[in-house]
Amino acid sequence: MNGSFPAYGFGGSSNIDGLWQAVEELRSRFEKRAGTRAGKGEVRAAVLALLAERPMHGYQIIREIEERSGGNWKPSAGSVYPTLQLLADEGVIRAEESNGRKIYTLTEAGREEVARDHLSEPWSAGGPAAGAGFASLPRAGVELAQAAAQVGRTGSPEQVKQAVAVLDEARRRMYSILAQD
Repeated sequence: MNGSFPAYGFGGSSNIDGLWQAVEELRSRFEKRAGTRAGKGEVRAAVLALLAERPMHGYQIIREIEERSGGNWKPSAGSVYPTLQLLADEGVIRAEESNGRKIYTLTEAGREEVARDHLSEPWSAGGPAAGAGFASLPRAGVELAQAAAQVGRTGSPEQVKQAVAVLDEARRRMYSILAQD
């Protein structure tokens, strides 16, 4: 049994703390990244799609993307504000000062770009925030690791053996997904 998980040694209570620590580290790595990355151009598309609806300031754009993605995608200020500046430099949007904040609106050129490119909402299905993939896979992996740790901590030797078989099969099936055309 211990050979299946040599780094953690399921079955021995002295090694369970190491397993829990590994699960927590895995969780923290995924939680930091889950739902925060977008492909090239998706921040731009999201900004333009939102500004096509109404003028907004930068923080409103960030909040709106996070809300519409169900919390799966929250672009950083370090990606939104440079995008806003680039769009302003291109003449696609303009910024107006209002109550100490820059409010961004589409220009005529911006409205034409939105209409011409039929910009979709990147936070909807298929975008970076799509729940069935972008953020749900790491979350599911963490939950699986937590379940494995629980079996290792409280399960009988036979239950641990069954859990190892399930995890081995899951790993093989994951790789078979990647092998598909």
